[in-house]
Amino acid sequence: MAFVTRQFVRSVSSSSTASASAKKIIIKHVTVIGGGLMGAGIAQVAAATGHTVMLVDQTEDILAKSRKGIEESLRKVAKKKFAENPKAGDEFVEKTLNSISTSTDAASVVHSTDLVVEAIVENLKVKNELFKRLDKFASEHTIFASNTSSLHITDIANATTRQDRFAGLHFFNPVPMMKLVEVIKTPMTSQKTVESLIDFSKALGKHPVSCKDTPGFIVNRLLVPYLMEAIRLHERGDASKEDIDTAMKLGAGYPMGPFELLDYVGLDTTKFIIDGWHEMDAKNPLFQPSPSLNKLVAENKLGKKTGEGYYKYK
Repeated sequence: MAFVTRQFVRSVSSSSTASASAKKIIIKHVTVIGGGLMGAGIAQVAAATGHTVMLVDQTEDILAKSRKGIEESLRKVAKKKFAENPKAGDEFVEKTLNSISTSTDAASVVHSTDLVVEAIVENLKVKNELFKRLDKFASEHTIFASNTSSLHITDIANATTRQDRFAGLHFFNPVPMMKLVEVIKTPMTSQKTVESLIDFSKALGKHPVSCKDTPGFIVNRLLVPYLMEAIRLHERGDASKEDIDTAMKLGAGYPMGPFELLDYVGLDTTKFIIDGWHEMDAKNPLFQPSPSLNKLVAENKLGKKTGEGYYKYK
């Protein structure tokens, strides 16, 4: 009987240990690498929902610009959220800003963070170098995530020794407004990591969806080929870009037509994505490059941000 009891105790103890190691991480402290539009947006929503945030970029000037942008965005949010109580709005803005610290040295600030979210240039080599370096300094429990929209998460994770604690966390622009977050799981990502990131996304007030590490994940995998097919339809002379846009707005109920959306997103961004996919799978007809897109990008006609793309803007 004593033997059976000892065996039972050992079994319960072993199960408890396994259960503890499989517990989700409650993310409280977040380090965001990259103070651009996406990084600043991620930092803002994290700080506004009770997380402490460290925002990192290469220079103090970039970080000062990021903080200014975050403050302006917060004041717009506060104006709507606290329309009848401006004082509460001011307190919300101040409290959120006080939750954001900044640094130009990522390695020195990741030792106590729960989550590192990278939102830097879409360059695999640069991302790999960053994560390889941070892997040496971050705590063992720290989850690494990339906000990439087009690169394989697995290829980025392979630069680290924490593939089980590495995933994609793809936000949409503008981050404070867009509800969706794609949580991307590689073959090595643990279920604990996925669940921790899903819980974190919900804590931000977002709606997470999960996906395997496939090119473009869910949204871009469906959206980019649709945009490219619209371009091909126009290139073949089958319909004008104006009629294609009108057809998709009135027939499919889309808020923007494909050419309007291409110009809004940036033609260089679309080209970068489709070129990367074409390089990975050159035989896939969905991933074929476009002559007109290539020509416009070569002429620096990138859409609304340059004043001209498929349409002209004043």
